[in-house]
Amino acid sequence: MTRICVIGAGNGGQALAGYLAWRGFDVSLYNRSAWRIAPISKSRTIKIEGEVSATTKITLATSNLEEAIADRRLIMVVVPAFAHRDVAQKIAPFLEDGQIIILNPGRTAGALEFRKVLEENGVGKDIIVAEAQTFIFASRASNPGVVKIFRIKNAVPIAALPASKNRELEKVVNEVLPEFEIVPSTLHTSFNNIGAVFHPATTVLNAARIETTFGKFEFYFEGISPSVAKILEKIDEERCNVARSFGMEPMTSVQWLRYAYDVRGAGLYDAIHNNEGYRGIQAPPSLENRYLMEDVPMSLVPISSFGKVAGIQTRTIDSVVHIASLMMNIDFFENGRTLKKLGLENKSTEEIKKIMEVGL
Repeated sequence: MTRICVIGAGNGGQALAGYLAWRGFDVSLYNRSAWRIAPISKSRTIKIEGEVSATTKITLATSNLEEAIADRRLIMVVVPAFAHRDVAQKIAPFLEDGQIIILNPGRTAGALEFRKVLEENGVGKDIIVAEAQTFIFASRASNPGVVKIFRIKNAVPIAALPASKNRELEKVVNEVLPEFEIVPSTLHTSFNNIGAVFHPATTVLNAARIETTFGKFEFYFEGISPSVAKILEKIDEERCNVARSFGMEPMTSVQWLRYAYDVRGAGLYDAIHNNEGYRGIQAPPSLENRYLMEDVPMSLVPISSFGKVAGIQTRTIDSVVHIASLMMNIDFFENGRTLKKLGLENKSTEEIKKIMEVGL
């Protein structure tokens, strides 16, 4: 049975480590801050609530990265996308031939960035870098070692970079997480980034409520009104237009909700509000959270950047990035995952498409 390391002990990392252990896998859990996982390191126990109810045992919880990934075939990276570069730099010296790294999720162009950093650090090992289009769970951790899984998605698209490694990737993930569905290339996982649609604009448009209530409201059910949904639909339209300019037919957000959660609706507002998997998910307690700090620079900025190469206007996306930048006093256009940082500056759409399909 595949031995697995989960990197990152936040909401998602704890949920994934506990779930995989519940399914019988040998799981190690790494977190850079030892204090965060101290209770888990001591007990090696993760309690899961919600869709799965179990108390599971993992093999190891550590802040020693070399120890965490040693002899682990599958490395599941569950950290905010803005930390992908740092993880790639730190993990580079310890990688072994045959290991598979999956970014959960990659957001937009995550696998490309991660692989580029590995190559810059001289990694010549036979490594597969892959990215999931979204995270498999909607989950929240109440305490270290206690996590609630609100919903397990029906299916999660995943692809390797280069796409020629998809068959090898499929053999492993079919055993580990059958919900993972192989798609042709990271073009599909990167441009079908639904978090880019749902998270940043909803947070920006609910900024006052988040700051005055510390997030004491249901993010999807109360934060997305019919008017907010109209903005999300426009962001979705721009995202889809950029994707089509690179030769792929994307899923709309409404189609994705049907695919991932088996919910339907006349429009995006209805589909979101028909999704019981979102019930109970609270808004973030402050604006300094991954919905802005991750999804703006690592999702909206690269989509906008790809759009400029293709001559596609992304006015609504750019507006959200601009407003979020003002709110957080950060120039997300400058600090985000731009084509220059990805090594794609001055490349044509066809050249970028080829790189995202076959690698650098």
